[in-house]
Amino acid sequence: MVFEEKRIPNGEPEDEEEEEEEEDMVDPLDTVRDKCAQAEHCIHTRAKLEDCESRVGSKSETAEDCTEELFDFLHARDHCVREIYPDTVSSG
Repeated sequence: MVFEEKRIPNGEPEDEEEEEEEEDMVDPLDTVRDKCAQAEHCIHTRAKLEDCESRVGSKSETAEDCTEELFDFLHARDHCVREIYPDTVSSG
């Protein structure tokens, strides 16, 4: 007697279907952050961050890091997000 393996669906999506669904989903906050990153002040702070990253990356050994520049950029971007959605984004 040969047993055949039968798959009985339990109503859950296949792994492949689930992955496709996740790829299609876009976080609205990411969209707003991307838009804000293009604002004039954010472009200025991003340029400072990129300059710092280039400077630090070009040295084999350095104690310098770009923490301050990163926080300046994130602060500017998040300030823009709060201006767009003042009631939905907590100010911390």
